[in-house]
Amino acid sequence: MEAEIVREDAVAEESDYAEEQSDEEVPVSTGGVRGKAKSGRINKTVNQRFSSLNKVKPLRTSWSTKMKVKGDRKHVLALQKEMKDDFKKEKEDARTRIAERKKREEANAKKSEIVQPIKNTGKIKRMKRKQLRQLEKR
Repeated sequence: MEAEIVREDAVAEESDYAEEQSDEEVPVSTGGVRGKAKSGRINKTVNQRFSSLNKVKPLRTSWSTKMKVKGDRKHVLALQKEMKDDFKKEKEDARTRIAERKKREEANAKKSEIVQPIKNTGKIKRMKRKQLRQLEKR
């Protein structure tokens, strides 16, 4: 009989313990946490499969949505064309600036050259090859 009494006491203690726990609020996570993984990452969430994420497009779309998509596409193409034109214009401007700068440099180099005209043409016949290479006819 004593064994039965001990059991009743144990059952009574367990029920008291269960009541104490139910009084305390236990935080319940709704994020779909699996539990402690082998790697130790306890906050790893459950991911959905890619096939479940894909939404199926309807077979037919309404006229308003078609026109909206068409307008958006037209707008994007216009912006794209404008950007390409701007890029081409910038490149062309850069080319013209480089060409103008080259012309100015050549003109300045010609102005700064020291020129000595040769009046006696007989000197040319007596010149050596290196000297003849330096001659320029203007």
